[in-house]
Amino acid sequence: MSETIAIKAGSADRLAVSRLSSALTTWFLEQALPAWWDQGTDLVNGGFYEQRDWSGAAVEAPRRTRVVARQIYVFSVGLKLGWRGPALAAVEHGLKFLLHRLQLPAGHFAAAVMADGDVVKGEFDLYEQAFALFAMASAQAAGAQGFDLPARALQLLACLQQGYKHPWLGFEEANPPTLPLKSNPHMHLLEAMLAWAELPAAAGHEPWASLANEIVELCMTQFIDPSSGALREYFASDWSAIPGDSGQLVESGHQFEWAWLLMRWSRRTGRQDCLAAALRLIAIGEQQGVDANRAVAVNALYADFSVADAGAKLWPQTERVKAWCARVELAQTAAERSAALAKLAAALDSLLKYLRPEPYGMWHEAMAEDGTFPLGPCRASSFYHLACAIETLHELQTGCLQQQDADEVMK
Repeated sequence: MSETIAIKAGSADRLAVSRLSSALTTWFLEQALPAWWDQGTDLVNGGFYEQRDWSGAAVEAPRRTRVVARQIYVFSVGLKLGWRGPALAAVEHGLKFLLHRLQLPAGHFAAAVMADGDVVKGEFDLYEQAFALFAMASAQAAGAQGFDLPARALQLLACLQQGYKHPWLGFEEANPPTLPLKSNPHMHLLEAMLAWAELPAAAGHEPWASLANEIVELCMTQFIDPSSGALREYFASDWSAIPGDSGQLVESGHQFEWAWLLMRWSRRTGRQDCLAAALRLIAIGEQQGVDANRAVAVNALYADFSVADAGAKLWPQTERVKAWCARVELAQTAAERSAALAKLAAALDSLLKYLRPEPYGMWHEAMAEDGTFPLGPCRASSFYHLACAIETLHELQTGCLQQQDADEVMK
């Protein structure tokens, strides 16, 4: 297929991406953000509710660092995309709870506290620290005032380096060390490192870029199975895969999510090995991890690519969207771009099926094997995944695709 023909062939997919992206962004700005500010924010005790029930009412539960942090990010995206509600106030509201209720004297963040600040789960959890760092970067980008976030982030980074550093690469899950070691918290640490490193004021700031590089090395040398190119979840103390089924798990959503991060790193550093690894991860996620009958990414495979969990949660669908956005952005030819746009349109179409028409701002958390959506609460933790997909789409539409339009006009 020639370049000209490929451009013409991709125009329908480009229009579909634009239409579906617009629908998703409109839902985010006009339904989801207002609903989660009104019904999902605790203006009395601080912080955010973890869930809304099937009717949309808030459900009280212990509040986790990861969810407070994710909601800070969600409202920062709302500010970036022009939400007319109190986005910055929501960011600062979440920061107060995160820094005053969830951070412990030891320096790390508790896994969960009650609304009044009583600690429910105070032991160290690497996953929670990753999201605390990510939230602080998001709030810094949003212009939150009065928190000295760069200094606080560096203090938390020092806590991790001093108390939880793995002897080789990455971090332990606890001190004293416990098993299994996990790739997932490192993925979100990489996301946080990139968020800090990409801030204008933090450009070239050594700690963030240096640790990002270390996590990428850990991913490339240990997390990714060299024989298949798939990324695994659970590891022994030497970063080898643990025995049993857990050591064989390959989560479809994480193939896409790591691919998105590795493509960002490749774009930043020019590393072609990271790009090649990312393309293989996308291929695994798309070819083995997407159920053709339901057109959705399933939850998990085994290392031989047989299905381990045929359910289809919301979040793998958002990661599929993000990965294909990055693939469009890094396309070298019109044919590559056309193919990636077609996959992106398909991923968006599948994702939109999860949005509930009412109450406003609600979604289905998972699709069952028979294609139905079981009744259940709507979890605030999933809002982060949706917001990240929406932000990634926005950046694609306002950056890469606009430039491609200009280039094609010049031709």
